[in-house]
Amino acid sequence: MNDRSDSKLHLNRDHAQHLLREMLRIRRFEERCAELYTEEKIRGFLHLYIGEEAIAVGVMQCLTAEDAVVTTYREHGHALARGLPMTHLMAEMYGKQEGCSRGRGGSMHLFDVARGFYGGSAIVAGLLPLAVGLGLADKLQGRDRVTACFFGEGAAAEGEFHESLNLAALWRLPVLFVCENNLYAMGTALERSQAETHIYRKAQSHRIEAEVVDGMDVLAVEVAARRAVAAIRAGEGPRFLECQTYRFRAHSMFDAQLYRDKAEVEAWKQKGPLLRFGHWLEEAGLLDAAGRARIEADIEAELAAAVAFAEAGTWEPIEDLLKDVHTPGTSTRSLTREDSGEPNLD
Repeated sequence: MNDRSDSKLHLNRDHAQHLLREMLRIRRFEERCAELYTEEKIRGFLHLYIGEEAIAVGVMQCLTAEDAVVTTYREHGHALARGLPMTHLMAEMYGKQEGCSRGRGGSMHLFDVARGFYGGSAIVAGLLPLAVGLGLADKLQGRDRVTACFFGEGAAAEGEFHESLNLAALWRLPVLFVCENNLYAMGTALERSQAETHIYRKAQSHRIEAEVVDGMDVLAVEVAARRAVAAIRAGEGPRFLECQTYRFRAHSMFDAQLYRDKAEVEAWKQKGPLLRFGHWLEEAGLLDAAGRARIEADIEAELAAAVAFAEAGTWEPIEDLLKDVHTPGTSTRSLTREDSGEPNLD
């Protein structure tokens, strides 16, 4: 298990407050999305990252603007930590054209090629082959780029997981695999679905250097990620981090969450990343109450602007709904407002 004993090598007041600010931005964004969902401003599926903020924030500190990021459908936090504007993310939540995916992706499919953010993938483990493909392309073309691939422990039960790790190890690809082990793949506890519950051991079976990290400690995550990314850039092949964490909310907004005890959830909340890191900053004299209040106020203003931007956004015209949609062997046409029912692609 990692500790943060060597984290002080790069930690200072500004960086420490930046880490807290980024985690708070994610937490407040997710909380606002949950509220907007109950108001039916956000529709469809919504998977919140509350409780896991330290992983996205810690890893993103170690990546450059040229690096790539591939994520699962629980990716709002990764997108914010990567630098996607909150306005564009909220507009995408609303399904508006001003969203980062032009309103076509919604919560589960955020995308921003300019920032190297290659989208949330709705297929469990389906993103791992994409990360391997990006890593292979980078190696063949001689690019100095790392691809960070975020996924849950449920992906380790899929064939793509082993196929991807095998190829990454065999070809020594520049990929950082980050397993966000929150103990429950949807509603199934890890020990009820996988015989080997130590996910990092599965990576080691493919001869990939792997380690376990306290995913509730942003400094521990950053330290481990910096070490892993440095090794990847040095040409030492892929690296694997199993970040042990816990989501405080249900799998999705549709989930009744009947599969875990409330006392267990509350126990994990007591060691949540914001609570722990906030207390540590205060004890270390790196943040006072006034400073915390300023950060919270700034985030609230950013959130208000993002919601206003989304509310003022525009819906895609009906006649454009088939734009960029192609089916092999058929032709496409534009919809008209007179159309009703399912579009006819014949």
